[in-house]
Amino acid sequence: MSKIDRYVLRQFIVTMVFSLVAFTIIFVAINMMDNLDDFLDHHASVGMIAMYYLYYTPEIIKLMIPMAMLLSALFTTGRLSTYNELGALKSGGTSLYRFMAPLLIFAFLISLGSIYFNGWVVPFANKKKLEIARLYFQKDIEFVSHNNIYIQDSKTRILSIGLFDDRRNIAMQVSIQDFDPVNPTFLVGRYDADQMQWNPALKTWKLVNGTERHFTEKNETARKFETMSIGALSFSPDDIRKKMEKPEEMMYTDLKEFIDNQQRAGHEVSRWLVDYYGKIAFPFASVIVVLFGVSFSSVKRRSGLGVEFAIAIGICFLYIIFLQISQAFGYNGDLNPLLTAWLANIVFLAAGLYTLWRVPK
Repeated sequence: MSKIDRYVLRQFIVTMVFSLVAFTIIFVAINMMDNLDDFLDHHASVGMIAMYYLYYTPEIIKLMIPMAMLLSALFTTGRLSTYNELGALKSGGTSLYRFMAPLLIFAFLISLGSIYFNGWVVPFANKKKLEIARLYFQKDIEFVSHNNIYIQDSKTRILSIGLFDDRRNIAMQVSIQDFDPVNPTFLVGRYDADQMQWNPALKTWKLVNGTERHFTEKNETARKFETMSIGALSFSPDDIRKKMEKPEEMMYTDLKEFIDNQQRAGHEVSRWLVDYYGKIAFPFASVIVVLFGVSFSSVKRRSGLGVEFAIAIGICFLYIIFLQISQAFGYNGDLNPLLTAWLANIVFLAAGLYTLWRVPK
């Protein structure tokens, strides 16, 4: 690496880090003001709020890295062009391709690091952040995760759960249906209970306040019960938690396992596949925006830094809007999930290559 490469790369990295820190602080400040009422209503301590935003920071960094990279490319290249340094390099035989090579390599390394960061660090932090939000900052201070959960425990048993209290490992509004092994369409038994409680010592579930029914072709029997052991089902509270997790809470390998399980169960998985492929596609936006930013700013313009900043914001908003629109089609199954995840990158890569083709090299 030449001295010129180190000089350019140092300016690029300093600008990128400054932009990333500034964007993160602004984002946190705006979000904190938006949530201030919830924090005050629930008497959240300063330490708890700080912990919440500590776990929120990785998600913000994930979203802001491409924007910081674009802004750094625009500012670094624009500054060199304004002070005729870029023109001097070209006169000395350094082409625009050679000039942007270290920046693209650095952006590529950042993208590779972002794949791990987005796939493992961000989901872990998001899970901790949501735990704090559910436990301390919501109006009902109750760690109830989700509703309307359906589980196929075996070939002949299906469960439905109305609500699951993650903190106490209690399922509420539970219905268990048993079917005939010979004729799977015939219901032979049903258990409806207000609660289903987990016993960690015995690793079994217990029904509370419910009704037990048994069916034959000729009659039906029913009895009420206060408590009843349902025995060892094929799932535990941890399995329910995984089933209820959102894609942003799942690590990359966990999301793949979840998708495989859903496919085996015959469920539509387009939405989760889009998020799965997006965990790899989104980090490479950093390479594309650097290509676009260097090409655009390599031509000397009279506009100042304010215009460069506005251009960076505009391009990022266009990218996000395009990404959201394509995701909507992918979630509905109208587009292939892999194509959906990469479509925004493909379109903006084409725009970046076109811009590079138009400018003097």
